[in-house]
Amino acid sequence: MTPELVLSMAREAITTILIVSAPVLGIGLAVGLLVSIFQATTQIQEPTLAFVPKIAAVFIALLIFGGWIMRLITTFTLDLWENLGKLF
Repeated sequence: MTPELVLSMAREAITTILIVSAPVLGIGLAVGLLVSIFQATTQIQEPTLAFVPKIAAVFIALLIFGGWIMRLITTFTLDLWENLGKLF
């Protein structure tokens, strides 16, 4: 088990996490920003107005990007299992 291999796998894990979470978090952030701007301009301070659209947007993003996310995670997991023998 070389330090370079461990660092390479850790780097790949962090990169995979960032790539997988980016679309869902980005859509949630964009919807949250739009709702905040809407609330500020109309002065409606309803707490459920902030959460329900974000939850719906994240759910829709998971429906849209779910297959792609699963492919990335599956590919990473298979690579990890293939390289597991090199770690020990």
